[in-house]
Amino acid sequence: MIDSAILKKSIKEKFGHSDCSIFSAPGRINLIGEHTDYNGGFVLPASIDKCISMAIVPNGTSAVNLYSIDYDDSVSFDVNGEKPEQQWACYVYGVIREMKKRGASPGGFDAVFGGDIPLGAGMSSSAALESVFGTALNTLFKLGFDKKELAKIGQMTEHNYVGVRCGIMDQFASLFGEAGKVIKLDCRSLEYELFPFEPKGIRLVLIDTMVKHSLASSEYNVRREQCEAGVAVIAKYKEGVELLRDVTIEELDTHRDEMDPEVYRGCHFVISENQRLLDGCEALSNGDYALFGKKMFRTHEGLSKEYGVSCEELDFIVEIARSVEGVLGARMMGGGFGGCVLAMVREKNHDEYVAKVREAYQKRFHKDPRVIDVVISDGARQW
Repeated sequence: MIDSAILKKSIKEKFGHSDCSIFSAPGRINLIGEHTDYNGGFVLPASIDKCISMAIVPNGTSAVNLYSIDYDDSVSFDVNGEKPEQQWACYVYGVIREMKKRGASPGGFDAVFGGDIPLGAGMSSSAALESVFGTALNTLFKLGFDKKELAKIGQMTEHNYVGVRCGIMDQFASLFGEAGKVIKLDCRSLEYELFPFEPKGIRLVLIDTMVKHSLASSEYNVRREQCEAGVAVIAKYKEGVELLRDVTIEELDTHRDEMDPEVYRGCHFVISENQRLLDGCEALSNGDYALFGKKMFRTHEGLSKEYGVSCEELDFIVEIARSVEGVLGARMMGGGFGGCVLAMVREKNHDEYVAKVREAYQKRFHKDPRVIDVVISDGARQW
């Protein structure tokens, strides 16, 4: 988190405010349940100790004045005006517009913000940005939205103003996260259950491949369309089928010949992943972190070979993880085509794992991966 003193200094330098409010919203990891959210399934995210922090002051006008510390860039627009050109500012604009669609009237404000969530690494910096502004505007302008509605506002911001047809997991995790707990979220009903995740002597480690991706220009939307194509086939034979959540493996196999092979493989992964998550939650309830780790390895195998969203660098790191004693589980995380590998590693084997990955990765790809240790922490809040 950016130190509040830096935020206070920045908002005074940029906008002349001596008093301000400080808010933060975290990024997230997702332990199991990838690409299941937009299929109405379950996900198992957790908020982390990497976040976007903001200093903000209502200015009594309809003007929004923003300064991004990370981009060293400023933008101004009217809450009733046209969308700004800078993509990062479209997230803020979208949150405001989605609030207005719901009958709220957020006013103008001055804000500076920045964060320590690695961009393009699959930790949902975009959802954190939506969540920090959603939380701040809801609080300062007393708009009355609950956290679930703020999550929907963030999701619709991406759909309508950024061009990414994301599910709701990222926003939900950023808003609802709690330290030492993971969230089993039903993405259709938005019902959720918290599971303790505090394994003794085990650390969560992200290895960033340094291969960057942008979901808006990737195969993300293509995969979603393939899932919808599979649902359309099953819906011809079974009433009430709207999402892959409604389809069993047996039903999918029955109509396999009516689907493109890529559509079948993608649907098979999503349905299997949903069950894998439920089995993983049972393992957590029993304190069986070793079994949970095996589920993580299987998830990666499915993402790579069935869903087709991994890449050479991600697969390489996961194979190294399999070879190191004390690595209970590892998988690619996020939309795919780059980003991070998440691993559960025993404390005593942490340094060995990191060193082995660094050496092998540099030798193979001639670049140094970034190592990010994360701790499960609280969600969006005012400081």
